[in-house]
Amino acid sequence: MRTLYPSIGAYQQQWLSVTERHRLYVEESGNPLGIPVILLHGGPGAGISDEHRRFFDPECYRIILFDQRGAGQSEPHAELADNHTQALIADMEQIRETLGVESWLVFGGSWGSTLALCYAIEHSERVRGLVLRGLFLARQQDLHWLYQPDGGAAQLFPDYYQDFIAPLEGDTRHLLTHYYRLLTSNNELARLNAARAWAIWEGRISTLLPRVDAQEHYGEAHAALALARIECHYFINNCFIDENYIIRQLGKLRHLPAILVHGRYDAICKPAAATDLATHWPELMLQIVPGAGHSAFEPSIIDALIKATDYMAKELTQS
Repeated sequence: MRTLYPSIGAYQQQWLSVTERHRLYVEESGNPLGIPVILLHGGPGAGISDEHRRFFDPECYRIILFDQRGAGQSEPHAELADNHTQALIADMEQIRETLGVESWLVFGGSWGSTLALCYAIEHSERVRGLVLRGLFLARQQDLHWLYQPDGGAAQLFPDYYQDFIAPLEGDTRHLLTHYYRLLTSNNELARLNAARAWAIWEGRISTLLPRVDAQEHYGEAHAALALARIECHYFINNCFIDENYIIRQLGKLRHLPAILVHGRYDAICKPAAATDLATHWPELMLQIVPGAGHSAFEPSIIDALIKATDYMAKELTQS
């Protein structure tokens, strides 16, 4: 079974001003002359980590990571203004032009897979291929699965779900709207309590086997606030795309080489979304990974992703 590549540092870091309001943290690592690859983190709002560099052979790839608006080291922290899908696509183009990249491999997991597909729909001529993980299609059924009382995740994890809805004080009608009010409240304690409950809910159900430190890890206030606020902002706005947008636009993507890795027991992004995409995209290389949930850092998901990026490196080098 393949494991992550060894830890490496970034050889270049910068904060890129994309508007008068937003500055993005952008870094490069690996081989400056290698195949450019951009990694799109999840959430939205989750941010990158040093570990994300390790999905790519540093001798083959020029590895480009960035924190999306409001996430990670980007500024302002947890900012919702001017934060939407079309802005993130424009940010990617500004990063590409700033770094002098003609075209790149796009790698994205969870929300990052959504953004990768939306970017490729708009700029397919700049995409050399796609590696996707834990597919999120941003449809109403996908949001219902994860957040509603009669959704699949709540039925699988009823005890964790009770903790998730505790800040709502029993009122689960218009759940996302209610959470949005809490997460944008002037009451700092209410904001943080809601953010921690939101982030812990997702963290607890992201792996097949439970993390003993899930509450402490996912409940860290700074990271939880960005994740919860930005996710909720996107989700009450349907991720700023039309319903079933990605599947309806697949004709613009089917010529691109693409691999999708999805855990069979993914409780955050249901596996049926992956098979739905593959039904409409026969050329897609879909791998349903046994013994895995949603997290990119489960051993069998790591194995599949490393094999995918190695495969793409070989194919892109030959082409």
